[in-house]
Amino acid sequence: MALSVCEDLISSQVYAILVSHPPQSNDHLTPTPVSYTAGFYRIPVVGLTTRMSIYSDKSIHLSFLRTVPPYSHQAHVWFDLMREFNWNHIILIVSDDHEGRAAQKRLETLLEERETKNKKRNYENLDQLSYDNKRGPKAEKVLQFSQETNLTALLLEAKELEARVIILSASEEDAAAVYKAARFLNMTGSGYVWLVGEREMSGKALSEAPDGLIGLQLINGKNESAHINDAVAVVAQSIQELFEKENITEPPRGCVGNTNIWKTGPLFKRVLMSSKYPEGLTGRVEFNDDGDRKYAHYSILNYQKSRLIQVGIYNGTQVVMNNQRKIIWPGGETEKPQGFQMSTRLKIVTIHQEPFVYVKPTMPDGTCKEEMTLNGVLIKKVICTGPNETIPGRPTVPQCCYGFCVDLLIKLAMTMNFTYEVHLVADGKFGTQERVNNSNKKEWNGMMGELLGGLADMIVAPLTINNERAQYIEFSKPFKYQGLTILVKKEIPRSTLDSFMQPFQSTLWLLVGLSVHVVAVMLYLLDRFSPFGRFKVNSEEEEEDALTLSSAMWFSWGVLLNSGIGEGAPRSFSARILGMVWAGFAMIIVASYTANLAAFLVLDRPEERITGINDPRLRNPSDKFIYAT
Repeated sequence: MALSVCEDLISSQVYAILVSHPPQSNDHLTPTPVSYTAGFYRIPVVGLTTRMSIYSDKSIHLSFLRTVPPYSHQAHVWFDLMREFNWNHIILIVSDDHEGRAAQKRLETLLEERETKNKKRNYENLDQLSYDNKRGPKAEKVLQFSQETNLTALLLEAKELEARVIILSASEEDAAAVYKAARFLNMTGSGYVWLVGEREMSGKALSEAPDGLIGLQLINGKNESAHINDAVAVVAQSIQELFEKENITEPPRGCVGNTNIWKTGPLFKRVLMSSKYPEGLTGRVEFNDDGDRKYAHYSILNYQKSRLIQVGIYNGTQVVMNNQRKIIWPGGETEKPQGFQMSTRLKIVTIHQEPFVYVKPTMPDGTCKEEMTLNGVLIKKVICTGPNETIPGRPTVPQCCYGFCVDLLIKLAMTMNFTYEVHLVADGKFGTQERVNNSNKKEWNGMMGELLGGLADMIVAPLTINNERAQYIEFSKPFKYQGLTILVKKEIPRSTLDSFMQPFQSTLWLLVGLSVHVVAVMLYLLDRFSPFGRFKVNSEEEEEDALTLSSAMWFSWGVLLNSGIGEGAPRSFSARILGMVWAGFAMIIVASYTANLAAFLVLDRPEERITGINDPRLRNPSDKFIYAT
């Protein structure tokens, strides 16, 4: 085959090779020898109908491009369909070959990217989103099968899971065998959803496909003439661009005795991969970094009564459903399935943490020993499997679990009508994120890891709530808050008649009252006996009367209370000096009282009787100090 490539193609000094090999073709010249031989000389090869994902591997097919996407690209459409129908629980069944692994890798990458975006958004809006939106789409289980795999056993494993959305990536023959086994196990009826690609709904596979299946078909995927037209246009456009900007060397002339690569080949390939041809007969033509077609359009088909009905399209960026055509789901249902089925038997994971969960060995007959509390109440115990820490190697054995959390589980099961099986977490950890092999990828361990990995349906344990865990799982309301708390009787504030006197101490009140009367007496004496009090500038003026003791007292109180002085002011100079000093003192006293009164009204709080756990009254209580625990 390689010899034919050399003699028929490379000897003609070609700049690029267009190769088409439809699945039904019997031509011996497959794209593989063309890609290998042309890739050795770095001559670009443009595939027209080759869909296998192996051609995306540039370590093998160095110069291969194609105007069609690989089969694994259908994972983008599956992912968008999951988002369109709000399915967050899926089972991925893939064949154990390169095509199946490529589809699995691409879908898992899309799911991880969505999960990373959800984490960043949920960190800010954690309480505003529902549980399903917070967690996002996730593959509950990935099942691989080969020619030797027992498909019935494989599908039985899938049937035990909660997810009812099954995505299948397999060859035509393998898909037909899977459909037969699924029909035998009643996995093609109501409640189930089957999402497949092109290979899984063609030929033999379509004859065995269940009604209600959702499949894909590449638009213009089999229109070879249109792909030839678009490929020629892209190559011509790239060659013209190359001639305008670069000096092009001649391609190799034959293979015999020639081991030199075409120097312009790598540059020509880069120009081809970066080219854009928006007006192609098959649509917009662009290539990604692997040389695969970008923005491919798919028809979304529904298998109804042995016919394929188009119910939507994928326009290269998103799914657009046709609301005029209703989808008939498996079992003849017209309502969209939920995509999951809750089991009534739950797998419960817990951890040894007294007094919430006690772990004791079982009796020789495998049962739990009956015990009573001090007040005669039977201790409820359940069988829980887990590693026995007392035996070397820590084998998994049945044990007895009881405690607060077990009592809570028993009560929940009775109230919500479900059964359960309890096991202890294998690594004995609550759950934190750890880096995997010193990479940036993190995975959960402990109970969190088992819950997110599908090994458990629910955690019943004293698991602390934090933001990191709340981004992945839904917590119930806490049944216990950890920490010591002291409760004291609340003092009822009492408003007494003398509360207005609180801003000043009693001593200050006495001194102020004494000062009022002392100042009044001093004013009376100074005004009565001062010789300057009778001095008059004009002898004809009428002589003023001196302050009496009552007038002096009225003056002193009036200045202090800021009530105004209508009569009886001092007439002597010395008495007036004393009056001004007293007025300044009164102003300071009144301002201080007003400020302290406001502070007492705003900041006054009853003093706690107990200051904390180290309060002396708790350590050395008196006979009159009453407390209880």
